[in-house]
Amino acid sequence: MFDSLFTSPEIEALLSDQALIEAMLRFESALAATQADLGLVPEKAASVIADCCSLQFVDVEDLLRSAERDGNPAIPLVKAIGKRVAATDPDAAKYVHLGATSQDVIDTGLMLCTKRAVELVIADLLSIEERLISLIEQQRRTFLPGRTLLQHARPISFGLKAAGWLDGIARCRRMLQQGAATSLAVQFGGAVGSLAASGPKGLEILEALARKLDLTAPEVPWHTQRDRIGRLGMDLALAGAALAKIAQDVVLLMQTEVAEVAEDLGSGGGGSSTLPHKQNPIAPTKILANAKRIPALAGALLTSMVHEHERSPGGWHAEWVLFPEIIRAVGGSAAHALELVSGLQIHPERMRANIDLTNGLIFAENISIELAKSMSKSAAHGLVTRASQKTRQTGLHLRKVLEEDPVVVNLLASGGLDRLFSPEQGEELTDELINRVLAQRRG
Repeated sequence: MFDSLFTSPEIEALLSDQALIEAMLRFESALAATQADLGLVPEKAASVIADCCSLQFVDVEDLLRSAERDGNPAIPLVKAIGKRVAATDPDAAKYVHLGATSQDVIDTGLMLCTKRAVELVIADLLSIEERLISLIEQQRRTFLPGRTLLQHARPISFGLKAAGWLDGIARCRRMLQQGAATSLAVQFGGAVGSLAASGPKGLEILEALARKLDLTAPEVPWHTQRDRIGRLGMDLALAGAALAKIAQDVVLLMQTEVAEVAEDLGSGGGGSSTLPHKQNPIAPTKILANAKRIPALAGALLTSMVHEHERSPGGWHAEWVLFPEIIRAVGGSAAHALELVSGLQIHPERMRANIDLTNGLIFAENISIELAKSMSKSAAHGLVTRASQKTRQTGLHLRKVLEEDPVVVNLLASGGLDRLFSPEQGEELTDELINRVLAQRRG
Protein backbone atom coordinates (compact mmCIF):
# COMPACT_ATOMS: atom_id res chain seq x y z
CA MET A 1 0.00 0.00 0.00
CA PHE A 2 2.63 2.52 1.05
CA ASP A 3 5.55 1.59 -1.23
CA SER A 4 4.03 3.21 -4.30
CA LEU A 5 3.68 6.55 -2.52
CA PHE A 6 7.41 7.06 -2.27
CA THR A 7 8.70 5.90 -5.64
CA SER A 8 7.37 6.34 -9.17
CA PRO A 9 5.64 3.80 -11.43
CA GLU A 10 8.41 4.18 -14.02
CA ILE A 11 11.20 3.47 -11.54
CA GLU A 12 9.26 0.59 -10.00
CA ALA A 13 8.79 -1.01 -13.42
CA LEU A 14 12.55 -0.86 -14.05
CA LEU A 15 13.33 -2.58 -10.73
CA SER A 16 10.51 -5.12 -10.59
CA ASP A 17 11.08 -8.88 -10.28
CA GLN A 18 10.18 -9.24 -13.94
CA ALA A 19 12.64 -6.52 -14.97
CA LEU A 20 15.50 -8.15 -13.05
CA ILE A 21 14.71 -11.58 -14.47
CA GLU A 22 14.60 -10.13 -17.98
CA ALA A 23 17.99 -8.51 -17.37
CA MET A 24 19.43 -11.81 -16.14
CA LEU A 25 18.05 -13.53 -19.24
CA ARG A 26 19.68 -10.84 -21.34
CA PHE A 27 23.01 -11.66 -19.71
CA GLU A 28 22.69 -15.37 -20.50
CA SER A 29 21.71 -14.65 -24.11
CA ALA A 30 24.53 -12.13 -24.57
CA LEU A 31 27.04 -14.50 -23.00
CA ALA A 32 26.19 -17.30 -25.45
CA ALA A 33 26.21 -14.86 -28.39
CA THR A 34 29.61 -13.48 -27.32
CA GLN A 35 31.08 -16.96 -26.99
CA ALA A 36 29.68 -17.83 -30.43
CA ASP A 37 31.33 -14.72 -31.91
CA LEU A 38 34.64 -15.96 -30.50
CA GLY A 39 34.14 -19.47 -31.89
CA LEU A 40 33.63 -21.08 -28.50
CA VAL A 41 29.94 -21.95 -28.94
CA PRO A 42 28.18 -23.09 -32.15
CA GLU A 43 26.13 -20.30 -33.74
CA LYS A 44 23.08 -22.56 -33.77
CA ALA A 45 23.39 -23.23 -30.04
CA ALA A 46 23.71 -19.53 -29.28
CA SER A 47 20.63 -18.84 -31.38
CA VAL A 48 18.61 -21.48 -29.53
CA ILE A 49 19.76 -20.11 -26.18
CA ALA A 50 18.78 -16.58 -27.24
CA ASP A 51 15.32 -17.77 -28.28
CA CYS A 52 14.85 -19.52 -24.94
CA CYS A 53 16.02 -16.52 -22.87
CA SER A 54 12.59 -14.94 -22.90
CA LEU A 55 10.42 -14.03 -19.94
CA GLN A 56 7.47 -15.73 -21.60
CA PHE A 57 9.10 -19.08 -20.86
CA VAL A 58 9.70 -18.32 -17.17
CA ASP A 59 7.20 -19.04 -14.43
CA VAL A 60 8.10 -16.08 -12.23
CA GLU A 61 6.20 -17.26 -9.16
CA ASP A 62 7.76 -20.71 -9.36
CA LEU A 63 11.22 -19.18 -9.83
CA LEU A 64 10.79 -17.00 -6.74
CA ARG A 65 9.69 -20.00 -4.67
CA SER A 66 12.72 -21.96 -5.90
CA ALA A 67 15.00 -19.03 -5.08
CA GLU A 68 13.97 -19.30 -1.43
CA ARG A 69 15.22 -22.87 -1.42
CA ASP A 70 18.35 -22.33 -3.53
CA GLY A 71 19.42 -19.06 -1.90
CA ASN A 72 19.38 -16.94 -5.04
CA PRO A 73 17.25 -16.60 -8.19
CA ALA A 74 20.04 -17.32 -10.66
CA ILE A 75 20.20 -21.03 -9.84
CA PRO A 76 16.57 -21.87 -10.71
CA LEU A 77 16.68 -19.46 -13.67
CA VAL A 78 19.67 -21.18 -15.23
CA LYS A 79 17.99 -24.55 -14.64
CA ALA A 80 14.83 -23.28 -16.35
CA ILE A 81 16.80 -21.98 -19.34
CA GLY A 82 18.72 -25.24 -19.61
CA LYS A 83 15.54 -27.28 -19.51
CA ARG A 84 13.94 -25.14 -22.20
CA VAL A 85 17.03 -25.28 -24.41
CA ALA A 86 17.36 -29.06 -23.98
CA ALA A 87 13.77 -29.52 -25.09
CA THR A 88 14.57 -27.60 -28.27
CA ASP A 89 18.14 -28.73 -28.98
CA PRO A 90 19.75 -31.20 -26.54
CA ASP A 91 23.24 -30.47 -27.86
CA ALA A 92 22.85 -26.75 -27.18
CA ALA A 93 22.01 -27.26 -23.51
CA LYS A 94 25.65 -27.80 -22.54
CA TYR A 95 26.47 -24.25 -23.61
CA VAL A 96 24.00 -22.54 -21.29
CA HIS A 97 25.71 -20.42 -18.60
CA LEU A 98 29.12 -21.56 -19.87
CA GLY A 99 31.96 -20.28 -17.67
CA ALA A 100 29.64 -18.17 -15.51
CA THR A 101 28.50 -18.27 -11.90
CA SER A 102 25.35 -17.13 -10.15
CA GLN A 103 26.91 -13.87 -9.05
CA ASP A 104 27.81 -13.02 -12.65
CA VAL A 105 24.14 -13.35 -13.62
CA ILE A 106 22.69 -11.42 -10.69
CA ASP A 107 25.27 -8.63 -10.56
CA THR A 108 25.09 -7.98 -14.30
CA GLY A 109 21.31 -8.17 -14.24
CA LEU A 110 21.25 -5.62 -11.43
CA MET A 111 23.65 -3.38 -13.35
CA LEU A 112 21.43 -3.50 -16.42
CA CYS A 113 18.37 -2.55 -14.38
CA THR A 114 20.34 0.13 -12.54
CA LYS A 115 21.59 1.63 -15.79
CA ARG A 116 18.06 2.23 -17.04
CA ALA A 117 16.83 3.49 -13.67
CA VAL A 118 19.76 5.89 -13.24
CA GLU A 119 19.15 7.22 -16.75
CA LEU A 120 15.58 7.98 -15.73
CA VAL A 121 16.69 9.66 -12.49
CA ILE A 122 19.21 11.78 -14.40
CA ALA A 123 16.54 12.75 -16.94
CA ASP A 124 14.26 13.91 -14.11
CA LEU A 125 17.10 15.84 -12.47
CA LEU A 126 17.85 17.59 -15.77
CA SER A 127 14.18 18.50 -16.10
CA ILE A 128 14.17 19.85 -12.54
CA GLU A 129 17.20 21.96 -13.42
CA GLU A 130 15.44 23.41 -16.45
CA ARG A 131 12.38 24.31 -14.35
CA LEU A 132 14.61 25.92 -11.74
CA ILE A 133 16.41 27.97 -14.39
CA SER A 134 13.07 29.34 -15.53
CA LEU A 135 12.06 30.08 -11.93
CA ILE A 136 15.37 31.84 -11.24
CA GLU A 137 15.05 34.09 -14.28
CA GLN A 138 11.50 35.03 -13.33
CA GLN A 139 12.31 35.75 -9.67
CA ARG A 140 15.74 37.41 -9.76
CA ARG A 141 14.37 40.63 -8.23
CA THR A 142 11.78 39.06 -5.95
CA PHE A 143 12.87 39.47 -2.33
CA LEU A 144 11.90 37.54 0.77
CA PRO A 145 13.34 37.25 4.27
CA GLY A 146 16.57 35.30 4.39
CA ARG A 147 16.45 33.06 7.43
CA THR A 148 19.22 31.72 9.64
CA LEU A 149 18.39 29.34 12.48
CA LEU A 150 14.75 29.83 11.32
CA GLN A 151 14.89 33.54 12.25
CA HIS A 152 14.80 36.54 9.92
CA ALA A 153 18.35 37.51 8.97
CA ARG A 154 18.33 39.91 6.01
CA PRO A 155 16.45 39.99 2.69
CA ILE A 156 17.51 37.62 -0.05
CA SER A 157 16.51 37.26 -3.68
CA PHE A 158 14.25 34.27 -4.29
CA GLY A 159 16.19 33.85 -7.53
CA LEU A 160 19.37 33.37 -5.50
CA LYS A 161 17.64 30.93 -3.18
CA ALA A 162 16.50 28.88 -6.17
CA ALA A 163 20.00 29.16 -7.66
CA GLY A 164 21.28 27.44 -4.53
CA TRP A 165 18.82 24.62 -5.16
CA LEU A 166 19.95 24.42 -8.78
CA ASP A 167 23.62 24.37 -7.82
CA GLY A 168 23.10 21.42 -5.47
CA ILE A 169 20.96 19.43 -7.89
CA ALA A 170 23.26 20.01 -10.87
CA ARG A 171 26.38 19.09 -8.92
CA CYS A 172 24.86 15.87 -7.58
CA ARG A 173 23.55 15.01 -11.03
CA ARG A 174 27.02 15.40 -12.54
CA MET A 175 28.53 13.21 -9.81
CA LEU A 176 25.89 10.58 -10.49
CA GLN A 177 26.63 10.69 -14.22
CA GLN A 178 30.36 10.39 -13.59
CA GLY A 179 29.88 7.55 -11.13
CA ALA A 180 27.55 5.69 -13.46
CA ALA A 181 30.04 5.98 -16.33
CA THR A 182 32.66 4.04 -14.37
CA SER A 183 30.60 1.94 -11.96
CA LEU A 184 28.03 0.32 -14.25
CA ALA A 185 30.24 -2.64 -15.06
CA VAL A 186 29.57 -6.11 -16.38
CA GLN A 187 30.28 -8.99 -14.02
CA PHE A 188 31.88 -12.13 -15.45
CA GLY A 189 34.50 -14.19 -13.67
CA GLY A 190 33.22 -17.65 -12.90
CA ALA A 191 33.16 -19.30 -9.52
CA VAL A 192 36.05 -17.44 -7.86
CA GLY A 193 36.50 -14.55 -10.27
CA SER A 194 39.52 -16.03 -12.04
CA LEU A 195 37.90 -16.77 -15.44
CA ALA A 196 39.39 -20.26 -15.10
CA ALA A 197 36.28 -21.94 -16.53
CA SER A 198 36.43 -19.79 -19.67
CA GLY A 199 39.89 -20.83 -20.81
CA PRO A 200 42.39 -18.70 -22.76
CA LYS A 201 39.71 -16.43 -24.22
CA GLY A 202 38.22 -15.48 -20.87
CA LEU A 203 39.34 -11.84 -21.06
CA GLU A 204 38.08 -11.56 -24.63
CA ILE A 205 34.69 -12.83 -23.47
CA LEU A 206 34.68 -10.28 -20.65
CA GLU A 207 35.51 -7.36 -22.93
CA ALA A 208 33.12 -8.38 -25.72
CA LEU A 209 30.30 -9.12 -23.27
CA ALA A 210 30.64 -5.64 -21.82
CA ARG A 211 30.40 -4.10 -25.27
CA LYS A 212 27.37 -6.20 -26.17
CA LEU A 213 25.55 -5.17 -22.98
CA ASP A 214 26.77 -1.55 -23.15
CA LEU A 215 28.40 -1.77 -19.74
CA THR A 216 31.93 -0.95 -18.57
CA ALA A 217 34.50 -3.75 -18.72
CA PRO A 218 36.24 -4.05 -15.33
CA GLU A 219 39.97 -4.72 -15.00
CA VAL A 220 39.13 -7.76 -12.90
CA PRO A 221 35.84 -9.41 -11.85
CA TRP A 222 34.51 -7.50 -8.85
CA HIS A 223 32.67 -10.24 -6.93
CA THR A 224 33.91 -9.03 -3.54
CA GLN A 225 35.08 -5.51 -4.45
CA ARG A 226 31.80 -3.66 -4.00
CA ASP A 227 32.88 -0.05 -4.40
CA ARG A 228 30.93 0.21 -7.65
CA ILE A 229 27.66 -0.51 -5.88
CA GLY A 230 28.78 1.69 -2.97
CA ARG A 231 29.68 4.61 -5.26
CA LEU A 232 26.35 4.49 -7.07
CA GLY A 233 24.49 4.19 -3.77
CA MET A 234 26.28 7.19 -2.26
CA ASP A 235 25.86 9.33 -5.39
CA LEU A 236 22.16 8.54 -5.40
CA ALA A 237 21.91 9.30 -1.68
CA LEU A 238 23.52 12.72 -2.21
CA ALA A 239 21.06 13.47 -4.99
CA GLY A 240 18.25 12.48 -2.63
CA ALA A 241 19.57 14.94 -0.03
CA ALA A 242 19.76 17.76 -2.61
CA LEU A 243 16.14 17.08 -3.57
CA ALA A 244 15.17 17.06 0.11
CA LYS A 245 16.77 20.50 0.57
CA ILE A 246 14.25 21.91 -1.93
CA ALA A 247 11.39 20.05 -0.24
CA GLN A 248 12.42 21.26 3.22
CA ASP A 249 12.59 24.88 2.15
CA VAL A 250 9.26 24.67 0.35
CA VAL A 251 7.52 23.08 3.35
CA LEU A 252 8.78 25.88 5.60
CA LEU A 253 7.79 28.57 3.10
CA MET A 254 4.33 26.99 2.82
CA GLN A 255 3.56 27.25 6.54
CA THR A 256 0.36 29.16 7.24
CA GLU A 257 2.21 31.93 9.08
CA VAL A 258 4.71 32.29 6.21
CA ALA A 259 2.69 31.49 3.04
CA GLU A 260 5.35 32.71 0.62
CA VAL A 261 4.99 29.79 -1.78
CA ALA A 262 2.35 27.15 -2.45
CA GLU A 263 2.27 23.72 -4.02
CA ASP A 264 0.01 23.31 -7.03
CA LEU A 265 -2.26 20.49 -5.87
CA GLY A 266 -5.21 21.08 -8.16
CA SER A 267 -8.78 20.70 -6.94
CA GLY A 268 -9.01 18.94 -3.59
CA GLY A 269 -5.38 17.86 -3.35
CA GLY A 270 -3.69 17.75 0.04
CA GLY A 271 -6.92 17.56 1.98
CA SER A 272 -7.42 16.41 5.54
CA SER A 273 -9.70 13.61 6.78
CA THR A 274 -10.79 15.90 9.64
CA LEU A 275 -10.12 19.53 8.80
CA PRO A 276 -11.98 20.76 5.71
CA HIS A 277 -9.81 23.85 5.26
CA LYS A 278 -6.45 22.05 5.15
CA GLN A 279 -4.18 21.83 2.11
CA ASN A 280 -1.27 19.72 3.26
CA PRO A 281 2.07 19.52 1.41
CA ILE A 282 2.14 16.31 -0.64
CA ALA A 283 5.22 16.11 -2.88
CA PRO A 284 7.53 17.67 -0.25
CA THR A 285 6.27 15.19 2.36
CA LYS A 286 7.10 12.23 0.12
CA ILE A 287 10.55 13.60 -0.66
CA LEU A 288 11.31 14.26 3.01
CA ALA A 289 10.05 10.82 4.00
CA ASN A 290 12.50 9.31 1.51
CA ALA A 291 15.28 11.54 2.81
CA LYS A 292 14.78 10.14 6.31
CA ARG A 293 15.13 6.55 5.04
CA ILE A 294 17.96 6.94 2.54
CA PRO A 295 20.82 7.56 5.02
CA ALA A 296 20.06 4.32 6.88
CA LEU A 297 19.91 2.42 3.60
CA ALA A 298 23.17 3.99 2.45
CA GLY A 299 24.85 3.21 5.76
CA ALA A 300 23.72 -0.41 5.60
CA LEU A 301 24.97 -0.60 2.01
CA LEU A 302 28.41 0.59 3.11
CA THR A 303 28.40 -1.96 5.93
CA SER A 304 27.56 -4.73 3.49
CA MET A 305 30.52 -3.85 1.23
CA VAL A 306 33.06 -5.81 3.25
CA HIS A 307 32.91 -9.28 1.72
CA GLU A 308 34.71 -12.44 2.77
CA HIS A 309 37.27 -13.93 0.37
CA GLU A 310 35.76 -14.65 -3.07
CA ARG A 311 32.04 -14.74 -2.19
CA SER A 312 30.20 -13.28 0.76
CA PRO A 313 27.63 -15.11 2.87
CA GLY A 314 25.30 -12.21 3.60
CA GLY A 315 27.02 -9.03 2.42
CA TRP A 316 26.26 -9.62 -1.24
CA HIS A 317 22.74 -10.78 -0.44
CA ALA A 318 22.00 -7.67 1.64
CA GLU A 319 22.65 -5.50 -1.41
CA TRP A 320 19.76 -7.11 -3.27
CA VAL A 321 17.31 -5.27 -1.02
CA LEU A 322 19.31 -2.20 0.03
CA PHE A 323 20.59 -0.98 -3.31
CA PRO A 324 17.34 -1.15 -5.31
CA GLU A 325 15.51 0.49 -2.40
CA ILE A 326 17.89 3.46 -2.57
CA ILE A 327 17.17 3.76 -6.30
CA ARG A 328 13.43 3.53 -5.68
CA ALA A 329 13.56 6.24 -3.03
CA VAL A 330 15.75 8.66 -4.99
CA GLY A 331 13.88 7.96 -8.22
CA GLY A 332 10.62 8.68 -6.44
CA SER A 333 12.00 11.87 -4.90
CA ALA A 334 13.20 13.08 -8.32
CA ALA A 335 9.78 12.45 -9.87
CA HIS A 336 7.99 14.19 -7.00
CA ALA A 337 10.43 17.13 -7.02
CA LEU A 338 9.89 17.62 -10.75
CA GLU A 339 6.16 17.84 -10.13
CA LEU A 340 6.74 20.23 -7.22
CA VAL A 341 8.99 22.74 -8.97
CA SER A 342 6.95 22.60 -12.16
CA GLY A 343 3.89 23.96 -10.38
CA LEU A 344 5.44 25.96 -7.55
CA GLN A 345 3.42 29.12 -6.89
CA ILE A 346 5.30 32.21 -5.72
CA HIS A 347 3.63 34.93 -3.62
CA PRO A 348 5.81 38.09 -3.84
CA GLU A 349 3.32 40.24 -1.95
CA ARG A 350 3.47 37.90 1.02
CA MET A 351 7.25 37.87 0.87
CA ARG A 352 7.26 41.66 1.04
CA ALA A 353 4.80 41.63 3.93
CA ASN A 354 7.07 39.25 5.83
CA ILE A 355 10.07 41.48 5.18
CA ASP A 356 8.09 44.27 6.88
CA LEU A 357 6.98 41.99 9.72
CA THR A 358 9.70 42.98 12.20
CA ASN A 359 9.40 46.77 11.89
CA GLY A 360 12.62 47.14 9.96
CA LEU A 361 14.82 44.86 12.08
CA ILE A 362 15.62 42.78 9.01
CA PHE A 363 17.61 45.79 7.72
CA ALA A 364 19.70 46.17 10.88
CA GLU A 365 22.88 44.83 9.27
CA ASN A 366 22.63 47.46 6.52
CA ILE A 367 22.60 50.21 9.14
CA SER A 368 25.47 48.68 11.10
CA ILE A 369 27.67 48.36 8.01
CA GLU A 370 26.97 51.96 6.96
CA LEU A 371 27.66 53.39 10.43
CA ALA A 372 30.89 51.39 10.62
CA LYS A 373 32.23 53.63 7.87
CA SER A 374 32.19 56.53 10.36
CA MET A 375 32.86 54.77 13.68
CA SER A 376 34.35 51.52 14.89
CA LYS A 377 32.66 48.33 13.85
CA SER A 378 31.94 47.34 17.45
CA ALA A 379 30.48 50.76 18.26
CA ALA A 380 28.22 50.61 15.20
CA HIS A 381 27.12 47.09 16.09
CA GLY A 382 26.37 48.13 19.68
CA LEU A 383 24.37 51.18 18.60
CA VAL A 384 22.17 49.17 16.21
CA THR A 385 21.77 46.38 18.78
CA ARG A 386 20.39 48.88 21.31
CA ALA A 387 18.11 50.41 18.69
CA SER A 388 16.85 46.94 17.78
CA GLN A 389 16.07 46.18 21.41
CA LYS A 390 14.12 49.43 21.66
CA THR A 391 12.15 48.47 18.54
CA ARG A 392 11.18 45.16 20.13
CA GLN A 393 10.23 46.81 23.43
CA THR A 394 8.22 49.72 22.02
CA GLY A 395 6.88 48.39 18.72
CA LEU A 396 8.33 51.41 16.93
CA HIS A 397 9.83 50.92 13.48
CA LEU A 398 13.63 50.68 13.57
CA ARG A 399 13.87 53.64 11.23
CA LYS A 400 11.86 55.78 13.67
CA VAL A 401 14.13 54.76 16.53
CA LEU A 402 17.24 55.59 14.51
CA GLU A 403 15.85 58.97 13.45
CA GLU A 404 15.56 59.87 17.14
CA ASP A 405 19.21 58.97 17.81
CA PRO A 406 21.44 62.08 17.48
CA VAL A 407 24.50 60.05 16.56
CA VAL A 408 22.67 58.43 13.65
CA VAL A 409 21.09 61.72 12.55
CA ASN A 410 24.56 63.31 12.51
CA LEU A 411 26.08 60.49 10.45
CA LEU A 412 23.25 59.40 8.14
CA ALA A 413 21.00 61.61 6.05
CA SER A 414 17.32 60.77 5.71
CA GLY A 415 17.84 59.82 2.07
CA GLY A 416 20.55 57.42 3.16
CA LEU A 417 18.10 55.67 5.42
CA ASP A 418 15.73 55.22 2.47
CA ARG A 419 18.42 53.27 0.67
CA LEU A 420 19.40 51.23 3.73
CA PHE A 421 15.81 50.14 4.35
CA SER A 422 15.46 48.69 0.85
CA PRO A 423 15.54 44.91 0.24
CA GLU A 424 17.94 45.49 -2.65
CA GLN A 425 20.57 47.15 -0.47
CA GLY A 426 23.70 45.00 -0.38
CA GLU A 427 22.45 42.71 -3.15
CA GLU A 428 24.84 44.00 -5.81
CA LEU A 429 26.40 40.57 -6.32
CA THR A 430 23.12 38.64 -6.46
CA ASP A 431 22.91 38.66 -10.24
CA GLU A 432 26.57 37.74 -10.54
CA LEU A 433 26.16 34.80 -8.17
CA ILE A 434 23.08 33.63 -10.05
CA ASN A 435 24.90 33.97 -13.36
CA ARG A 436 27.80 31.89 -12.05
CA VAL A 437 25.41 29.05 -11.22
CA LEU A 438 23.67 29.33 -14.58
CA ALA A 439 26.97 29.40 -16.45
CA GLN A 440 28.21 26.30 -14.62
CA ARG A 441 24.95 24.52 -15.40
CA ARG A 442 24.97 25.49 -19.07
CA GLY A 443 28.68 24.86 -19.49
